[in-house]
Amino acid sequence: MTPTHPTAPGFVEVVEIHGHIIDSLLLPKILDEILTRGGAFTIKDVHVGQRQEDPSHAHIEVRAPTAEKLRAILDAIHDHGAVPVEPKDCVITPADMDSAFPEGFYSTTNYRTQVRLNDEWVDVEDQEMDCGILVDAEGGAARCLPMTDVRVGDRIVVGRHGLRVFPADAAARQNLFEFMASPVSSEKPKGVTVREIAAAMRRTKEAGEKILAVLGPAVVHTGGRDYVARLIRGGFLDVLFAGNALATHDMELDLYGTSLGVSHQHGLPTEEGHEHHLRTINTVRRLGGVRQAVERGILKSGIMYECVKRKIPFLLAGSIRDDGPLPEVITDSLEAQRRMRELIHGVGFCLMVATMLHSIAVGNLLPAWVKVACVDINPATVTKLTDRGSVQTVGVVTDAEPFLRALTAELGL
Repeated sequence: MTPTHPTAPGFVEVVEIHGHIIDSLLLPKILDEILTRGGAFTIKDVHVGQRQEDPSHAHIEVRAPTAEKLRAILDAIHDHGAVPVEPKDCVITPADMDSAFPEGFYSTTNYRTQVRLNDEWVDVEDQEMDCGILVDAEGGAARCLPMTDVRVGDRIVVGRHGLRVFPADAAARQNLFEFMASPVSSEKPKGVTVREIAAAMRRTKEAGEKILAVLGPAVVHTGGRDYVARLIRGGFLDVLFAGNALATHDMELDLYGTSLGVSHQHGLPTEEGHEHHLRTINTVRRLGGVRQAVERGILKSGIMYECVKRKIPFLLAGSIRDDGPLPEVITDSLEAQRRMRELIHGVGFCLMVATMLHSIAVGNLLPAWVKVACVDINPATVTKLTDRGSVQTVGVVTDAEPFLRALTAELGL
């Protein structure tokens, strides 16, 4: 940063932005940030792509009355992809304690990010929001690092020098799935949305990527259990994240014909049905786990049965309100996060159905290029997910069973 010419008092920095900056509204967002934060700008040059797939670029001179205001402006527009035209290597500071970053650390987004190391731009691996960036000892690679995993001496990126972010391009709306990623509404055409979600799942499998499902117990309560089992048998579900409740009520339905004590045949509470979920947990605990229940022929159908039979990895994360819980439930939240991070490698599509807390938690772990479909009867679930940064989310406001029934039909299962 250098002071401007005397006729334009203050401090100045020239930044550049590349990509689909016009139709994605990145350019006006950046200009608005500059003005809102008390700065001024001059567009030095701009080149607009002639076709939809063509990128554009612009150089913008940013001015502010003080160095502090200029730094605040540059920090604000950085996450929109604006970087100084004269890049420098990133600044690295060793961590001075376990489980905490150095002061001034760079806090990551879920967008693709690069750091400049030895005058070269390097992709940051394991992209995830709300982490720091760890540079390896050789200085040739970088990856996102959760705060709790920091150890003394870790080489952590601080500040924003030598960093650039690649925001999602609205111009890349090549199919309806991307177009529908907009404010949530119960009045969106469900049939069209389901068709495009099914098409996105097919594209994911064709690309050799995995499909992750994040499911809540309402999937079982509303009658959607068998449709999920079809997705597993049909090869459209590769990883499952859930809680104690989803697995418990899924197995309760197999053992007792009820979920939460309500008969799925008659739709009415059964005598002593309120005990069924606890008796299910007890049975599985006595057997040693879900896999043992399947191998011994006690469990004969359902979501957990299909996961075991098809060798689908599943992760059950615990909650303070869990009964039991089942032996497979991970009650340490940080350990559950670590296991989730391991299992999301290779995921290209995520289907979230009827679980607010698990959906938001998983959304925080996914990079922005992983497409997400979030289905919930409550519009607030999808809204909260998007508000917390998972902008790649398509929201479907409907109950679990009708959606899953339509999805399996669309996939021909």
